[in-house]
Amino acid sequence: MVKLDRYIGKQVFLAILSVLGIIVALALLFAFIDELGDVDEKYGLADAAWYVFLTAPRRTYEMLPMAALIGCLIGLGSLASNSELTIMRAAGVSIRRIVWAVMKPMLVLMFAGILIGEYLAPWSENMAQADRSMAQGAGDAQSSKRGLWHRQGEEYVHINAVQPNGLLYGITRYQFDKERHLVSSSFSRKAQFQGDHWSLEGVTTTHFKERSTEVTKAPTERWDVELNPQLLSTVVLEPGALSITGLWQYAGY
Repeated sequence: MVKLDRYIGKQVFLAILSVLGIIVALALLFAFIDELGDVDEKYGLADAAWYVFLTAPRRTYEMLPMAALIGCLIGLGSLASNSELTIMRAAGVSIRRIVWAVMKPMLVLMFAGILIGEYLAPWSENMAQADRSMAQGAGDAQSSKRGLWHRQGEEYVHINAVQPNGLLYGITRYQFDKERHLVSSSFSRKAQFQGDHWSLEGVTTTHFKERSTEVTKAPTERWDVELNPQLLSTVVLEPGALSITGLWQYAGY
């Protein structure tokens, strides 16, 4: 019976992997075609291909339930078409035994899916978003196509790219007073986390006065904000790409 369980499980497992490979390959192909619309002088074909490649774990995690369903049907259908299921039943193998043999590879895939969804997919998706933003010029001025917004008190912040190692690129800050009048705006090419604050580099600040403006530049500047690299890595992703723990942190944020 052990050999029979292995045989059924092998047939179902290979069918699921085949279906999963085909579905993910098609998803990656269509994603690459969609990325071609953003290709320009900065963001080349190699950058687009690398971005799509890094999103493969997330797409695999999303496609796994569908592949498991279709793969089970194909695997059992193959056994039925060869009359192998009929022979098994005639030999006294119960339906419960056959179902349990099918469930064994499903449990393995379910465990693998949990690991991918909790660890690999969020990390690779974060890297994909950060690398694409960097290739598109994250250190340039504020971009409406990428990045995230954050508000703390009377300050509104836009960040073009968030690197997993605690680096920010393209930070635009708008400071308002209590009457919602714009007091100042600043742009920083880069920011690095220093434990309890961020250190801004290449800061250009414009102060808005009643009848004039004043522009100041500073090589570095301290920035105190209630954001850390771990929280930013969670906020920068779409909720659908977050792990269970990431969703909990996102809900708290």
